[in-house]
Amino acid sequence: MDKCCTRCQHTPATPCRDYVICRREGPLCHDDEICRQKRQGVLTRITARPGSGQQKVVVCGGLNCGAAGAFNLINAFRTGVVNQKLDEKVQVTLSGCMGFCEQGPIVTIEPDRTFYRGVSEEDVPEIINLHLKNNQVVERLLYRHPETGAFCQTYDEIPFYRQQTKVVLEHCGFINPEDIAEYVAVGGYRALTKALTEMSPEEVLAEVKKSGLRGRGGAGFPTGRKWEVARRVPGKKRYVICNANESAPGSFMDQTVLEGNPHLVLEGMLLCAYAVGSDEGYIYVRAEFPLAVRRLHLAIAQAQRFGLLGENILNSGMNFRIHIHEGVGGFVCGESTALVATLEGNRSIPRVKVPHLAEKGLFGCPTVINNVETLANVPKIVLNGSAWFAAIGTEKSKGTKIFALSGKVQNRGLVEVPMGITLRDLIFTIGGGVKEGKRFKAVQVGGPCGGCLPEDMLDFPVDYDSLAGTGVTMGSGSIVVMDEDDCMVNLARFFLNFMERESCGKCTPCREGTTRVLEILDRITNGEGNLSDIPLLEYLGGVIKTTSFCNLGTLAPNPVLTTLSFFRSEYLKHIQDKRCPAGECLALCQFTIITEKCAGCGACRYLCPAQAISGEKKKPHRIDPDVCIRCGRCFEICKYQAVKRR
Repeated sequence: MDKCCTRCQHTPATPCRDYVICRREGPLCHDDEICRQKRQGVLTRITARPGSGQQKVVVCGGLNCGAAGAFNLINAFRTGVVNQKLDEKVQVTLSGCMGFCEQGPIVTIEPDRTFYRGVSEEDVPEIINLHLKNNQVVERLLYRHPETGAFCQTYDEIPFYRQQTKVVLEHCGFINPEDIAEYVAVGGYRALTKALTEMSPEEVLAEVKKSGLRGRGGAGFPTGRKWEVARRVPGKKRYVICNANESAPGSFMDQTVLEGNPHLVLEGMLLCAYAVGSDEGYIYVRAEFPLAVRRLHLAIAQAQRFGLLGENILNSGMNFRIHIHEGVGGFVCGESTALVATLEGNRSIPRVKVPHLAEKGLFGCPTVINNVETLANVPKIVLNGSAWFAAIGTEKSKGTKIFALSGKVQNRGLVEVPMGITLRDLIFTIGGGVKEGKRFKAVQVGGPCGGCLPEDMLDFPVDYDSLAGTGVTMGSGSIVVMDEDDCMVNLARFFLNFMERESCGKCTPCREGTTRVLEILDRITNGEGNLSDIPLLEYLGGVIKTTSFCNLGTLAPNPVLTTLSFFRSEYLKHIQDKRCPAGECLALCQFTIITEKCAGCGACRYLCPAQAISGEKKKPHRIDPDVCIRCGRCFEICKYQAVKRR
């Protein structure tokens, strides 16, 4: 048996199960007094426990907050802490996405769990002087409760967080994703250690099966059954693939997990490899996720350095290595057979799934493909037991699901909730309702392959089986909220435009069908539609749905078919009345100037390409409807909101 500790050279009878990783000295075991002291020091530094005398400034390092200046905040805090001679008492670190993207950049102070929102570099000196030096909260940066108006000092008091059940996202936003020691300190790699020292591969597989975990990529296939097929197929070589090709509009769940806790995904892949007997894996990630790619490379290098990847992992005899493949961004690459074709160096085109990939996949070998969220659930299941996981969610959809809330919702961001939650709770309780007090109109569930649901269907539970009865799929978990200013016909056209562009072109129904449907929608939104277009859309949608080669093709007409089912009156108004009720289809809009609001500044008159606007300076202007080409420039430019679009 090899030594488990680089500090004391301890040689255990079995692989050491209780260790923490020091960035300087590697794994520190529990059998040596010096190691115990170092272990405690590492844990104290990471968690900043109450009574330790330490404080920890955590700056959200997710992509959204990063784009808003969070990385400059980290440098500002570090400089300020050093200048104030607080560097021995205060640790400044970054984290992954904290989920509440609407409030970024976000800074939290541990251990008192203070939550600051909308922090800028100018706020850093005030936080350091008041909070870190004098323990006084900076109230103006706190979140206000939307109903009571009271300040919420900690994130536990904020409704957005309080209503969630975090499993996969438990440590995202609280640990540094670029430091393996922080992941280990919160229980990371303990599930792997438990599996390698206390469980056989068959027992790990049985736990995943009993948990009821289903694929979170959209199809919802039972994860344990897929692993079981791959394990029982004869052959020495098997592959594990993590599908991180997240490319649907409104989806950013997998990207956030990879950026915020990459080691959790690596541990899930290791457990899958142990269960099915694989020694090699791939992470297929979009090259457009540079932060996720960088942190994955860093996480793999750290895991290899500390013996958690590579040869003879934790002295168990298990070997496993992981490669990162950066995808070119095609939507179809997320389809499992097309993904495998890409890894083999071929064009990303789907194939018939017989035999299944679990039987004959990458390079003709049994292959398990799971998405990021699916694999990230596995360590929690192995560590806490299948019964714990199965107790969350519904009878047929176990566990939690991560959703990306976007669109016209107050609290945009990432949420994790139990399966079976209603859309109403998601949008109004956690999401805070529609922005600016406007009327809710519809919600697009599941991205371009999902569908639209009206207000009277908000009480449907969100799980795989309940949504299927509405003609909508849960997909990967994007939730886009629309208000009264959104046009459902134009929305269907937007998603069909995306699907038509992303079609691989292999099968005629998808390649030609989506093009014909898009042409009809273009005609309707341009005021050239007729009543015969509606049955034609339904017919073409049905043909595409039943005859396309892969699931992406069969789901492509969903946005059109669901909007026709629930918002048919809007189609009729576009066709019969030549009017867009939401005022979004410019060809069907009329622009007028509200006399009482017009200041006569002349901005719209100067920018009108058709010279349809006339009026004297500092006097109300008017638009000539016969000359107006309905470009919408006047509506966009008017700072007095004096141009009415209807």
